[in-house]
Amino acid sequence: MSPTPTPKTTGTEAALALRGLSVAFDGFHALDRVDLEVADGASYGLVGESGSGKSTLLRAVAGLERFQEGSLTVTGQPQSGLKRDKAFRRRVQMVFQDPHGSLHPRQTVDRLLMEPLAIHRLPDPEVRIRRALDEVGLGSGFRFRFSHQLSGGQRQRVAIARALIVEPRILLLDEPTSALDASIQAEILNLLEQVRRDRDLTYLMVSHDLAVVAHMCEQLSVMRHGRMVEHLTAEALRTGKVEEAYTRTLMDASRGFGGR
Repeated sequence: MSPTPTPKTTGTEAALALRGLSVAFDGFHALDRVDLEVADGASYGLVGESGSGKSTLLRAVAGLERFQEGSLTVTGQPQSGLKRDKAFRRRVQMVFQDPHGSLHPRQTVDRLLMEPLAIHRLPDPEVRIRRALDEVGLGSGFRFRFSHQLSGGQRQRVAIARALIVEPRILLLDEPTSALDASIQAEILNLLEQVRRDRDLTYLMVSHDLAVVAHMCEQLSVMRHGRMVEHLTAEALRTGKVEEAYTRTLMDASRGFGGR
């Protein structure tokens, strides 16, 4: 396998910068000296088979997993280990794969959205909650329902609203549509696209579906065994202009790319 080039920058300030980042569990390297840079306002994708380290990378950025080596800089601020301050928690929000697991089943939508506002002591909670629900296409009629009363797509809209309500600059998206019915996936992806345009957000998105990443992201990295295999543009992925055999294998296996 040829050496993986360092991802090219666009000349704008990086929202995220990882240099030699490593995460190990009992001697197993889930991330092995990973380099990555995501420009401010970009939408960047991470693809690879299960166990390749994609979600571990997101969790390391979010402070949910400790990294033992390397450096992480988020919006110009160096981060270490698991320590993240309240300002970071507001700037960076994560949307998880499974809305069934990420939303408390015994809390109403109102309570789920009120909690981050209380933590960050943000004013006008009533206005913010109504605006957040409208933005994700639910409306105030869903405010006092419990999450178990909602469909999967509605739950994920609530999860997105909860992430957006503190006005972050960066969203970490961990397979945000893979747990949803195929008929709902496009609606959630379109919502995420609209939100990014409206708010000028930076996305770092994990997906096993290359077609989704090619649609949502301008650039992407291919991961395997905790390492970066290849960095390329979405256009190169769509046209098949890839260098690594592993990337081509993923293309053949991914719906929408096989046979091209």
